[in-house]
This record gives sequence, structure tokens and C-alpha cells, in this order.
Amino acid sequence: MLQQLNGEDRLSMLTDDILLSILGRVSSRTAARTSVLSTRWKHLPWLLPELSIDVKDFLSAPCADPIEENDMEQAMKSLAKATRSLLDKQRRESTISSLHLKLYLFNAFLCEVGPLIGDAIDSGLLKDLDLSVLDETEPLDHSEEEMQQRAQDIDAFFTAYPSVLHCLTKLSLKNVGFDKLDMHHVLFDCCKQLKHLSLHHCDTGSYSLFKIDAPDSKLCVLEIGMCRFLRIDLVCLPKLEKLVCDTWVSRCAPLTFGFVPSLGELELSCGSDCEQHGFKLSELLHGVTGIHTLTLEFQGETLWLQPEMEELRTAFSKLRKLFVCGIFVEFDILWTTAFLVAAPSIEMLHIEVWGHTCDVGEARPASYHDRRNPRWEMHLDSSSENRLLKELEFAGFKSLEQQFTFIRYMLERSPNLQKIVLRDEEQCDDCDALKVPRPSRFPRKEDEQEMVVKRIRDGMFSPEIIFYEHMTYLTTSTMNNLQVTLSSLEITNEARR
Repeated sequence: MLQQLNGEDRLSMLTDDILLSILGRVSSRTAARTSVLSTRWKHLPWLLPELSIDVKDFLSAPCADPIEENDMEQAMKSLAKATRSLLDKQRRESTISSLHLKLYLFNAFLCEVGPLIGDAIDSGLLKDLDLSVLDETEPLDHSEEEMQQRAQDIDAFFTAYPSVLHCLTKLSLKNVGFDKLDMHHVLFDCCKQLKHLSLHHCDTGSYSLFKIDAPDSKLCVLEIGMCRFLRIDLVCLPKLEKLVCDTWVSRCAPLTFGFVPSLGELELSCGSDCEQHGFKLSELLHGVTGIHTLTLEFQGETLWLQPEMEELRTAFSKLRKLFVCGIFVEFDILWTTAFLVAAPSIEMLHIEVWGHTCDVGEARPASYHDRRNPRWEMHLDSSSENRLLKELEFAGFKSLEQQFTFIRYMLERSPNLQKIVLRDEEQCDDCDALKVPRPSRFPRKEDEQEMVVKRIRDGMFSPEIIFYEHMTYLTTSTMNNLQVTLSSLEITNEARR
């Protein structure tokens, strides 16, 4: 507890808006506990315009891995108590613009939380609800019956407390099987205010077709991961701006597009297996002309695209940012330049090669399929130029000859390329678990970097070249959060002195 200076500490002398800004960056549990610091802080948690109540904040520490059911029940019990307190209309001095609620699916506690949220919505206290139904188990650990039961429990919750559906703006579900329920009706007809939907391992059964035809939907962001749909037909989603499709089971294109006039950002991510056939991106994007940001992630496996150039011109007419990620380190990367021919409007290109030690050689799991090096014959026009490309990012740079060839090719055909960012490869937890020394070919020493710069420029080019090692690069968001944390610590230390 902060030391008191003449009955009041320096931190508490700050105005409400500054203190609320600080509390808004911590969990609701921590914010509520600050109310016992002094009478000055007592009312602050009930002034926060946004609340974030995460069941994981109430788990005992240390916690078992995987988390045991008894620990989850105890956490839900504490969450219900915290929700009751923070939504208390007698103590609440202002409306709640949004509530971010993450919980486990235990009916006993949902029956307590549900009426609290419903009453807050009906009374006008709560405007928007962001709901995440968590599940700590892996998708393969769930039977079909368990997934269907989760769907029925969620549907029963929505049916019992219809106000929740009317206020729901963001919904995240995991391991939910809508085999016996009308998935479209629950997610699109009932959730009329829904703007962000995230589905992880949720579907209507294995290899099923799912059509989304929701002309009145306000959905802006749709995230689909590890869902077992044979195909998703986006017949009509007029407000959709961003679509993420991660790990599909279809042997061909996993999506078709109908009326999606607002779609500008698309992410496709999958590690293909031997049964999947490459599809033409131009066919998948047929009728879509507003894509400005595209991400293609191959997860270090065989490429699931067929070679194209001219066929993509219509779909790529407004493309500004292109991310091509997860290209196995031994594969050719020069084929990616075909996208520049199809999209002369690209301003930023990000290339990432994949060389994880956890899935090469003897470390590669036996269940994984052999990678097939693509043999694409791309007949590129040597005179073609991309005059809008200003920045090239290369993640997983290893000073390999083919990488230098690729970068030089880009410089020769991009006269306005001003910046080249070379990043070290990010290793995953599985790589770290091997505990095997990993030789790195990323240039870390000054003389190594000077040699790389010399090879790239070769006296002919003058782009800015930046080297980023893994764990040293901080995004703007991270830097801002760090500055806020440091500022808060400085204020706290000053108060203690």
C-alpha cells in the first residue's frame, strides 16, 4: 500500500480522469482492489467507462497445466461476485460503454451472471457487450457430443437472457458444434448488433457447407479458425471489412464470395497436406475488387496456390499491402514477385521464410507430410516496374544467396523502394523446448551487417536498411504501453518517497 504523505499520497492527488486512465490499463479485478487504498480511490472502479472482466484473472496462482475443472469453477465463482459488484446500479455513477467479458461455460454460474448482464442492459446501464466463451481443451480432445452440448448450453443461455443477444457486439466461441441447431439463425438473425465474430473449431459437423446470407448484418470482422467446413459461401455480408480464415479442411478453395462490397482486408493461413490441391486465388476472389491488405500464410508447408499473374489484376486493383508468410526456407521465393506484376499499386511488401528447428530433420513429427518444392514457371517481364513500392520487409533473413538475389531483383524493378527491413526469425515454444543450440545466420555483428548492406546496395542502390533481432523489436503499441507503465511507476515511486 502506498505510504501516506500528510494524509494523502501524491498519486491520489491526481485528477479522476488521469487515475481512470491508469485503471483502464489494468484488469477489472486489480481496479476493484485499488478501491481499498483510500477513500480517494473508493469510487473510481465504478466510474470506468469500459470494463474488462476476464475469468483467467481469478485463477489461483500457480495454476495447473492444463487448468483443472475445480480451478475453473472457483474462478467463475469469483467472476460472478466481481460482476455483481461492478454492475451494482447503486454504486455505478455512469453508464458502461462496453463490457469485455471472458468466462467458462458453467451453467451454475451463467445463471448468476446472465441476470446481472440482462438487467444492466435493460436499465440502460450497459451499451455494448464483448463476450468470449473460453475452453482450455484442445479441439481434438472434444467428442462430437461434447461440442454439440456446448452449443446447446450457449443457445440456452441466449434464450434465457435475450437482452444479451440484443447488446452483443463481439462474440468469440471455441469447440462448439451446431450440428443440431441453426447456426446461421443464432449468430446472424438473433445477434443483430454483432460487429466482430470469432469462431475457433466451431461448425455444423465435419465437411459441411455453410452459407452466410445476412443482408442486414452489421458484422465487420469475421475470424474462422480450424473449422471443419468443406466450404463457406459468403453470399451477403455488406458491412464485412476483414476476414481471417485459418486452417481449413477443404481440398480446394475454402471460400466463395458473393456481395461483400466493404471487404478490404483478407488473411488466408493454412499448412497444406498431401490431399489438398492448389487453387487459383483469382477464382477464390472472383467478384471481390476492394482488397487493400492481403496476408497469405503457408505455415512452412507446401504452397496451396497455383501460379498466376494477369488473372489477379482485377482482384488486386486496390492492393496496397501484401504479406506472404511461412515460406519454407529451402523453397524458392522469387515466384512472389509475380504478385507485383498483378498488383502495381502495392506500396508495402512483407516476405517471411519459415525455418523452425522444431519441424525439420529428425525433429519433424512423423505425422507431417513431406514438403513439395513448388516448380512454378513464372515468365516475368524484365522491363516491368513497380513504382509505388516503398518498403520491403524480410522476416527470417539468413544471408542466403537466394535471399540476396530476391532483394536485388526487387531493387532493380522498384525505383522508389526506400526502406528494407531485415528481421531475425521468431522461434516458437516448440523450438525452445528442444533445448538444442540453434545456429543463426542472421547478421548480428556490425561487420556482418556492413557486409550485407554492401551486397544489397552494390554501389548502385541506396535504400535505408534496418536490422531487427528477435526480442529487440518493439511495435508502436508496445512502446506506448511501456511508456505508460514507466510513467505510472515514476509516479508511484515519487509518492513512496
